[in-house]
Amino acid sequence: MLQANDEKRMTRDAIFRFLDDAAEIGVKAVSLVSDGESTCSPYFYDAILRGKANGLDMAVGTNGILLRKGRLDEILPALTYLRFNISAAEPSAYARIMGCKEEYFYKVCRIVEECVKIKKRRGLSVTLGLQMVLLPEFKEQIIPLAKLGKAIGVDYFVIKHCSDDEKGSLGIDYSKYFSLVDTLKEAESHSGEKYIVKAKWSKILSGGMRGYSRCYGPPFIMQLSGSGLVAPCGMLFNNRYRKYHIGNIAETSFKELWKSERYWKVIDSIASDAFDARSMCGSLCLQHMVNEFLWDLKRGGIGLDGPEGERPLHMNFI
Repeated sequence: MLQANDEKRMTRDAIFRFLDDAAEIGVKAVSLVSDGESTCSPYFYDAILRGKANGLDMAVGTNGILLRKGRLDEILPALTYLRFNISAAEPSAYARIMGCKEEYFYKVCRIVEECVKIKKRRGLSVTLGLQMVLLPEFKEQIIPLAKLGKAIGVDYFVIKHCSDDEKGSLGIDYSKYFSLVDTLKEAESHSGEKYIVKAKWSKILSGGMRGYSRCYGPPFIMQLSGSGLVAPCGMLFNNRYRKYHIGNIAETSFKELWKSERYWKVIDSIASDAFDARSMCGSLCLQHMVNEFLWDLKRGGIGLDGPEGERPLHMNFI
């Protein structure tokens, strides 16, 4: 509930209007990763297909429980990646961590297996992966998850930190991540020619700290809440951050919000001396790496060069 805010009804028309606006103004990609669970929306499948038809790269992060097998053949060709958020490889641990029945672990595994089969059968380019949101107390699940991903046949398994708010409401002790280095390296050793295990080292070993004070990332990666709220990032969704809220796409088109004075007022404020990203918002947000790069670029520490060698995968999501 760290992101709780005013809820608006996200109708099919509002979602389609947003996707149309995004394509028109030059947005390259849309990730349905949600501050909840995107598959709960009755328009989930329609949104993916509409976005793809508009020329947008579409991607999804989900717990997978509500995905309908009968529609996987329809949406997998339209997705750049499909990531399953799973934090345990054993049914009892999964039930404890995810707060659900053990049977859901088996259900999710069957869905992932079906996605792998469809991808192979149809020769699709969609990247399939598993993600673990790691808390130190779940460390015994790291290696089993690395093995599970390989056994099922997904393309990758990624291990990431857990983000806390600026008040430390979740009580995450980032110092405890340092003791997991050997285990994480062992997990990565399960990588193979067609399977990658990767820990997000830069964030896991950051101690939960930022090296930059201003926030430059949101114009490059804007976030919208499942309630339709447009804000610089998910860390600022909560109602207590109303001064950073730009508007709601259920009420106003995204194109209008993007062109508004309010948009630039908010964007300029978080990039000014009046905002300190080190203390005024949560840790290690979605825009963290973008902010690190832009901070160094702004100060002349690095240059703006194109990628060397082969074009990176998922370029439109970087």
